[in-house]
Amino acid sequence: MLVIPAIDLKDGECVRLRQGRMDDSTVFGDNPVEMARRWVNAGCRRLHLVDLNGAFAGVPVNGGAVTAIAKEFPGLPIQIGGGIRTLETIEAYVKAGVSYVIIGTKAVKEPAFVKEACAAFPGKVIVGLDAQNGFVATDGWAEVSEVKAVDLAKQFKHDGVSAIVYTDIARDGMMQGVNLEATVELAVEGGIPVIASGGVTNIEDIRHLSMVASKGILGAITGRAIYEGTLDVAEAQALADKLAAR
Repeated sequence: MLVIPAIDLKDGECVRLRQGRMDDSTVFGDNPVEMARRWVNAGCRRLHLVDLNGAFAGVPVNGGAVTAIAKEFPGLPIQIGGGIRTLETIEAYVKAGVSYVIIGTKAVKEPAFVKEACAAFPGKVIVGLDAQNGFVATDGWAEVSEVKAVDLAKQFKHDGVSAIVYTDIARDGMMQGVNLEATVELAVEGGIPVIASGGVTNIEDIRHLSMVASKGILGAITGRAIYEGTLDVAEAQALADKLAAR
């Protein structure tokens, strides 16, 4: 299981939001490339980037920072989400060296786009499902739909989606632990590898996720915890590797 550091980009800076609210952000650094270097040096094997402005604007806003990170670390798999709503945007990111693009809002509102993107860029498409009480939220979490995350995952399995980033909004940035039950349920019932997000607080969360990784948990994204020091990236990845070897 991969421990995946998150770098959330807002106005060119590295920030963390609480529960997806743009007005409740904490700035952790103003140099995204140096922030990426910090996590690479700690031994991370994949990076999770989010263009927060892009998520709200519907078009890439912090694309320059994303491209700079991809250029600086050519061998590092990078996944990017936020404002990805056209094939042209996906193509630009793939050409810039990004390994995976995460389609969020558009995947829920226009599922046919996911199928199209998977056909055009096989193995490069991840779907981001953000849920509150099991129901999918869109538009930077501003709207909660009547669609269940598990139902949507089943739909995307056949399209060739490589993974699902599943975020439990109620827990994101709140340092309350992962919603293990919902994450495992999505992996098992949806049939696509799941990357857990939202609530990863300490080494125990990594331990719990690693112990159920065989059920289809590909990785865990961690943000606020690694910035505030309640989780150490190197230690977390070492534990995940150790438990996977059992």
